[in-house]
Amino acid sequence: MTDPRAAREALGQRLREIRKGANLTGRALARLEGWHESKVSKIEYGKQTPSEADLKAWCHQCAALAQLPDLIATLHNAETAYLEVRRMRVPQWQRVIARMEAEAELIRWFEPGLVPGLLQTPRYVRSVLETVEALYGGPPVIEAALAARLERQQILYRGRHRFHFIIGEQALWTVVGGPDVMIEQLDRLVTAMTLPRAVLGIVPLSAPYQAPLMNFTIFDRRMVQAETISAQLTVTQPREIALYERAFTALAEQVVTGNRRER
Repeated sequence: MTDPRAAREALGQRLREIRKGANLTGRALARLEGWHESKVSKIEYGKQTPSEADLKAWCHQCAALAQLPDLIATLHNAETAYLEVRRMRVPQWQRVIARMEAEAELIRWFEPGLVPGLLQTPRYVRSVLETVEALYGGPPVIEAALAARLERQQILYRGRHRFHFIIGEQALWTVVGGPDVMIEQLDRLVTAMTLPRAVLGIVPLSAPYQAPLMNFTIFDRRMVQAETISAQLTVTQPREIALYERAFTALAEQVVTGNRRER
């Protein structure tokens, strides 16, 4: 989805197909539930967001209760799928991500061109934030965002969380902050490879194309965060999460880990 309106319209289209599949008119469905007759039309054309109760009633009247879990996930996705990057940079958003990480037992993270945030050194973090600040503008939040990002990294050493990081070899060559910063960062990655509950793999530059090269993080099997230039996407729909899992598996089959060398 590209924006909340598009997400609502897509959900409405699915609901319209379910209604038609049940041979119900919009007016008949509204009458069965005691709704205003315009409500069905507004939902189907993305002009009104249905509640979970609306979805349950819709599926009940259309004998489609098997589709309810997926529709509810789609609803949540439509409500939270698109968050502007400008908001994403603020320390409050870093704390939201920290809660997501704290609630997950397994975090799978793919980054094609940068080091994952949980493995970044302070100077690397600062350089990334300075670049983002220059691109997006707005009030300065670097110091607070830096502190919040570094606090998030403590999860690597707390609890029984498990981590599987996959990064593209390009991340080792993308110079962030200058040579000294990169030397420090590469040393940090070597240390990260010794963490007891973390796996770190590198996809070689020469690896064949197996999946779209965009960064994403999978939290257990319940949510995916993916970042574009303008927005942070939240995916909660089971069938979409499964697609990200397939992509992660394909990438994992290409990685080089430990002391292995590409031949």
